[in-house]
Amino acid sequence: MATIRPFRGVRYNPERIPDLSAVISQPYDRVRHGLQDKYYDLSPYNIVRIIKGKEQPENGDAGNVYTRARDYYHTWLDKGVLIREQSPALYVLHQTFTLPDGSTRTRKGLIAAFELSRFDEGVVLPHERTLSGPKVDRLNLLRATAVNFGHIFMLYPGDRINGLLDAAIEGQPGFELRELFERDVVQRFWVVSDRQVIQAVVEEMAPKRNLIIADGHHRYETALNYRDEMRTKHPDAPPNAGFNYRMVTLVSMEDPGLVILPTHRLIHSYGRMGGREALERAQEYFEVTPVVDRATLEAALAQAEPTHPRFGFYDGTYAVLTLRDPDVMERLLPDRAPDWRMLDVTILHELFIERVLGIDKAAVERKENIEYLRDPQMGYDAVDRGEAEFLLVMNPTRMEQVRACTAAGEKMPQKSTDFYPKVISGLVMMPVEPQERL
Repeated sequence: MATIRPFRGVRYNPERIPDLSAVISQPYDRVRHGLQDKYYDLSPYNIVRIIKGKEQPENGDAGNVYTRARDYYHTWLDKGVLIREQSPALYVLHQTFTLPDGSTRTRKGLIAAFELSRFDEGVVLPHERTLSGPKVDRLNLLRATAVNFGHIFMLYPGDRINGLLDAAIEGQPGFELRELFERDVVQRFWVVSDRQVIQAVVEEMAPKRNLIIADGHHRYETALNYRDEMRTKHPDAPPNAGFNYRMVTLVSMEDPGLVILPTHRLIHSYGRMGGREALERAQEYFEVTPVVDRATLEAALAQAEPTHPRFGFYDGTYAVLTLRDPDVMERLLPDRAPDWRMLDVTILHELFIERVLGIDKAAVERKENIEYLRDPQMGYDAVDRGEAEFLLVMNPTRMEQVRACTAAGEKMPQKSTDFYPKVISGLVMMPVEPQERL
């Protein structure tokens, strides 16, 4: 069963921080391309100083990004910049945004403490592979602070919970703010402390299984590792000890605001072959269709059929590559589930990146020749400036593909999904030290 609990969150004090837009941020793994400096400039209390602090030359066991994160947290509490909730609460996050076609959507999330369970227990399931490096980093931060600062973005079946929470927040002002990077997203946040509402939501969630981690796989696995460490150190701790739980944001799989964006691949520092040779070699697996411009390429991608995935190619000229024979994936990867074999990202990596370009899985994992981009314009510009060889333009993974692969026990390749918008950090934090009780 999916056990959730309210918790006494730690939040920024609105009397000290009247504009929460200055202190929130993207999740730690999105803070790049100079974004860290911009968050630092926004406020001396921006959450990035904790979740992704700047490295300093004197780093060591006595002073490093993790100990500084701990010190920031406790100093801000002592100064009243952060305050602790008086009673346990659930938290509601609505994110309203506009899609490229001009339509507006709102994704509704519930922030709660989620009882951790291993994937083989069937309560919560992963859909992407993880890497060891980010988990070590997040575990070091968790050990130093004993606080959950970022979120696990988790999808659950059913949609009754939104109705319960909508009624609870109706007429309540809450908070409205905008985050620096996804500036066009309106973030609305409410604290729900009504015991009857909380009990109804907890009971509605309880029987659910097969929840899917949409974003935050590394953070979830880190939380499991930390829980196991704490259980060893504190064998007498009760089941409601804070470390047995993880702060999550839960979104219904049926939410009309649930949107997945594509993640494009930029090939750089490569030099083994030019675009013409790459496209010639690609014809073993793909129909290669030159097109005149970006608009034509994107229009062709939108017309892709599920049985013949396609992606765009740019090296100064444009082409669309469409899978020639779906059976090739079964011949090459007979032990993998059919739904996994037909993912756009699987076909791109297994056939084009590995077999055509000759970049193996280990090099991809090390990001030696590949960068992942949400905005394809950055890739087009990098190729035009001669800073990269090829841009591979992707279609988004569909939600039904996520469900099918998860149900089959298949983990998607990294960067298969980009759920938009991101669940921002800094609205609420959850202490999980050994003496914490939920």
